[in-house]
Amino acid sequence: MPSHDAESSFGEKFRPQFHFTPKRNWMNDPNGLLYYKGEYHLFYQHNPKENIWGNMSWGHAVSPDLFAWQELPVAIACTDDTGIFSGSAVIDYKNTSGFGTLENPAMVAIYTEHRNDQSKQSQCLAFSLDNGRTFTKYEGNPILDINSPDFRDPKVQWIDGKWLMTIARPDIHQISFYTSPNLKEWEHVSDFGPAAEVGGCWECPDLFQLNDKWVLIVSLNPGGYQLGSGTQYFIGQWNGKEFIADDVQTRWLDYGRDNYAGVTFNDAPDNRRIFIGWMSNWEYASKVPTDPWRSSMTLPRELSLHNGLLIQKPVREYNDRPQVAFRTSGGSVKITESENRYIEVGLRDGKIFVDTGKAWGEIPAPTLQEISVNDSEIDIQVYVDQGSIEVFACGGSISITNLILVESPLTEVTTDGDVTITKCEQLSLSRQVM
Repeated sequence: MPSHDAESSFGEKFRPQFHFTPKRNWMNDPNGLLYYKGEYHLFYQHNPKENIWGNMSWGHAVSPDLFAWQELPVAIACTDDTGIFSGSAVIDYKNTSGFGTLENPAMVAIYTEHRNDQSKQSQCLAFSLDNGRTFTKYEGNPILDINSPDFRDPKVQWIDGKWLMTIARPDIHQISFYTSPNLKEWEHVSDFGPAAEVGGCWECPDLFQLNDKWVLIVSLNPGGYQLGSGTQYFIGQWNGKEFIADDVQTRWLDYGRDNYAGVTFNDAPDNRRIFIGWMSNWEYASKVPTDPWRSSMTLPRELSLHNGLLIQKPVREYNDRPQVAFRTSGGSVKITESENRYIEVGLRDGKIFVDTGKAWGEIPAPTLQEISVNDSEIDIQVYVDQGSIEVFACGGSISITNLILVESPLTEVTTDGDVTITKCEQLSLSRQVM
């Protein structure tokens, strides 16, 4: 297979133009999302050698604005015996770990070390003193080992004067919480779950505060909204030791097929809570016909809470990206490549619908999503890239993310029924990389 550092024109068929993709080879979960010294850091699960899952390592890209990304060399590489699975990254400003200094605090990655013989998953540290350009694995690894083959995806953050780790126990549908004074020694404080959707293993949790509430995100696979991968969320309180959900009803973060394993940035400016997910589905990720890369990330989305619902809106840095926005009390918009290749989005019979049946290939997957809404008139915003559409409706309380497979951009817009177009940003695509 082509090597990771070989160049790509970014003009290949199905290549997104304003979503992050690696130049070459496989990518899945976003990891270690972090803002530091003017850069957004996006680490991600990456196979540096091939365009299929394997050789799991941490890829790395940085951006000043969440739009123009510079891909860097592999940050943390796998070994012959172990994979570097998902995790998070923090800046140890108080130098609690002793890896850096107060003047030059360490960037610390907390990741799952996966034994390739499937015998064990344990948590490890690596640290960087040069803004994430190089990492050194901690000599005292692992720092958390419960002798389990299913124990992964630590999300770590500084809360109430200590480090908090939120981590998945996938096989028992449970999220565990640990605290530490120094990132090296961890104490188990509580567990959450099973709750709501338990049709697959629980993975990639994230816990964060929005206003006076706390949100716990949990990805699961299989068992998603329609098939394969999906992400649910819970709303409640964090009391310093445990997460107490207001209820355990099912709340889907996304009703589309292709938004999985998403987490949020630590230390984003202005206290923004910014989310990125992996835009694919384990049901068919390895079959998506892209080369020399496979997979992209969702748009970065700013999160908020309103009336007990998680609101997702594309970050303001994407306000001028190709999109169509409209209001409707019963009608639809078609965005087309040709007469026979298009997507359709609208409202009918009290349901928002997204139909990508004319913009998909032969891979078995549902191409119609329908979600009931209470309002007689709704707002819909559709972001259109080469390879995907992302729909935000009802003020961002409904998100629907789908891959599409069309050979040239969707550029023509037609309407049917009661539709008022409120924005139609240039449906032409140009890529910005650093």
